[in-house]
Amino acid sequence: QIYDGKIPRPRQYLDTEEQYLRASGLSPQKIRYIRDLSERIEKGVLDLKQLSHLPSDEVVKELDEVKGIGRWTAEMFLIFVLGRTDVLPVDDLGLRKAAQKIYRLRKLPTEERLEKLSRDWHPYCSIATLYLWRSQEKPQDPVKW
Repeated sequence: QIYDGKIPRPRQYLDTEEQYLRASGLSPQKIRYIRDLSERIEKGVLDLKQLSHLPSDEVVKELDEVKGIGRWTAEMFLIFVLGRTDVLPVDDLGLRKAAQKIYRLRKLPTEERLEKLSRDWHPYCSIATLYLWRSQEKPQDPVKW
């Protein structure tokens, strides 16, 4: 609990000695990734508030520049942080498995196949994705009265 359970500001994170970050459970690699993100924010290279005004493909491009953030992470940011409704995370294994099951495909759909299957989902690919993820969950036990 190095920040009293709160999310640190980038400067706070950069000022924290690595030994404390390691003691909190972060791997050296994750520390490097978070430091890179924090440095970019501190230097003004990455403006998180500005991202909400950019088209989705530009957001992915901007975030992909940060060490440790790839396309999938950027797409999750678009869906869960920016609330974008038309994001199709084609690399997501859960989505691909759900599409395979729902569409009764013999094997996992490729990126191209998933894009074809999702043509009718636009402009609500994110919402369709959420439903497909949910379809993969095991049903809850019925409530006992």
